[in-house]
Amino acid sequence: MREIEDRGSWFKVRDQTTQPRSSFLAPRSSGFTLIELLVVLVLVSMAAALIAPRMPSTESMELKSSARTTATMLRYLGERSIGSKNIYRLRINMADNSLSVTRKLQNGDEIPPDDPLLSRKALAKGITIADLESPRIGKVTEGEVIVDFGAAGLPEFLTLHLCAAKGECYTVAGYPQGGKVKLLSGYQEVTL
Repeated sequence: MREIEDRGSWFKVRDQTTQPRSSFLAPRSSGFTLIELLVVLVLVSMAAALIAPRMPSTESMELKSSARTTATMLRYLGERSIGSKNIYRLRINMADNSLSVTRKLQNGDEIPPDDPLLSRKALAKGITIADLESPRIGKVTEGEVIVDFGAAGLPEFLTLHLCAAKGECYTVAGYPQGGKVKLLSGYQEVTL
C-alpha cells in the first residue's frame, strides 16, 4: 500500500508494507475470552445459590397476595356500603374457594357490583378457605356463608383463615361498624 504525503510542492511516496508482528504486540480484538466468561458465570451462579433459598416461594407470595386482596375487599365493602347506603352481599364459598360480591336491591334482587374492585377474583389458584368464624354462626368449614354489609358496614366480627397447599396460612379479621380489618400471618384465633 502506498501513501502520498503532501509537503508543499514536493510529493513524497512512502511504501507501507505489512510486516509480521509478534503476538504480544498485536492489537487485541474486542470481546471476551472464554476464561473471562467462565469467571462471570461462576460468580453469578454463586450469587444465585446464596439468594435463591432466601426468596419466598411463589405459593407463599400468592397466599399473601390473596390475603391482602381479601382484607382490602372486606374494608372496601364496609366503606362502600356505608357511603352509598346500599346493601352488599359477600358470598364465601368454601367448596370452590371463592369470594363473590353482589349488590342487593330494595326488591330483594341481587345484581353484580358496578365496581371493578368488587368484581375481580380475590383468591389465587391453590389458595383455600380453611374456615370462617363469626359469633352468629360459629366456625364453618364447608358450604357457603353469606355476609351482608349494610348501612353500618360489616354487622359482626368475622375471621377468615386462608391457607396454601404446604400448610402456610393467613388470618383476615374484620371488625364490625368501624371498617377495621387486620391481616395476620399464620393461623391465629382472633377474638373481639
